Amino acid sequence: MTDWNKITAELDGLEIVTDASQVAKLSLDYYHFSPVLQAQLADKRADLVVRAANEEDVLKVARVCVKNQIPLTVRGAGTGNYGQCIPLEGGIVLDLTPMNKIHRIEPSLASVEPGVKLAAFDKKAREIGWELRMYPSTYRTATIGGFIGGGSVGAGSINYGQLRDRGNLHAVHIVTMEDKPRVLELRGDEVQQVNHAYGTNGIITLLEIPLAPAYPWAELIVTFADFLEAAKFGQAIADADGLVKKWVSIFAAPIPTYFTALKDYISPEESSAFLMVAESSLEPFYDLVKEWGGKITYKKTAKEAQKGISLVEFGWNHTTLLARSIDPNLTYLQTFYWDLERVEQMYRYFGDEVMIHLEFIRVGGMAIPAGLQLLRYSTEERLNEIIKYHEENGAGIANPHTYILEDGGRKTIDLVQLAFKERVDPYGLLNPGKMRGWLEREQ
Repeated sequence: MTDWNKITAELDGLEIVTDASQVAKLSLDYYHFSPVLQAQLADKRADLVVRAANEEDVLKVARVCVKNQIPLTVRGAGTGNYGQCIPLEGGIVLDLTPMNKIHRIEPSLASVEPGVKLAAFDKKAREIGWELRMYPSTYRTATIGGFIGGGSVGAGSINYGQLRDRGNLHAVHIVTMEDKPRVLELRGDEVQQVNHAYGTNGIITLLEIPLAPAYPWAELIVTFADFLEAAKFGQAIADADGLVKKWVSIFAAPIPTYFTALKDYISPEESSAFLMVAESSLEPFYDLVKEWGGKITYKKTAKEAQKGISLVEFGWNHTTLLARSIDPNLTYLQTFYWDLERVEQMYRYFGDEVMIHLEFIRVGGMAIPAGLQLLRYSTEERLNEIIKYHEENGAGIANPHTYILEDGGRKTIDLVQLAFKERVDPYGLLNPGKMRGWLEREQ
């Protein structure tokens, strides 16, 4: 039995949260998007929360946890969807949001602490003509460390692919959970040892990230009478090398009807394309819209788009959030369709049971349709049948209904990440229960 009064005394000088309601709040993320995870994770809580203001604070927490063999789960803003920051075995949740210093921003490169919010960073970077390469729909609240630790793609992935692609993360500093915790710097390909690892094998305390040239992004909605025409339009603009764009998202009817704030720009019968296009590319963009028979119903200049809610907050997994606020029986899938033929196959096979939402991203140098489909949930058995049908027909499913790192996306044990964990977290104290490779090693 852990003596938490003793632990609190050893953590003297740090900001500690013990209030039950606050501990509960800081022990959760948006896992409830999945009815499967909701049943598995609803009662999981930390014993206490520690907020770290700097790297020395992190080292102190690591030393106390190793000395007393206490599980440690790291969190940012908690905007993830898979239970990444939920402590399965109690212990301490380490909140890194106070570590929000931007150490430097220079052309093409920045060095930041993990608690820096994405939107706050972009505002500063734009002052010298640069911006984040990609960001999720939780842009206004998510942290850079959380995005690297648990994210994968976002607005900008049409140009720069996935976070795990070589070059999208240059370097990190991590604190280890060895008998004598220390700070390690990982550079180049070494960062893959902790990239998208849910904080299971190191506590990220500093990140060096590449930037993209900042463009004035116009935001637009284009509507189509037919979903497949909308999807083909999405592929056409994704493939249009001369058009500068940041985001291409396609919604099959009736998904846009869940966007009540945009009801004046959509209709229940029409499918929609939501886009961010550089203002300098608008003239050829209009020609492409005309070619595909679309109708522009919404347009904001870059200056206008700085005010109010960005269209991106209706895409990616904000689509799921908004739809579930109206119909809580909805959940979602994450899919690599690879091509439009497979999109059409699934669209015709499942009908309204699986409403298709596409996000175009770059994979291996090619623009492909990925899916964040809305699914009318009935039973876990039916959910698994739908996943199986997709996989048997060549679509890749990054399963959002599991909190196990390897079972969600890659479906294989990452031996590099596992070997690194064995070295820097030999007692398995970091975010325990999330890495299948470690769990099987213990059997």
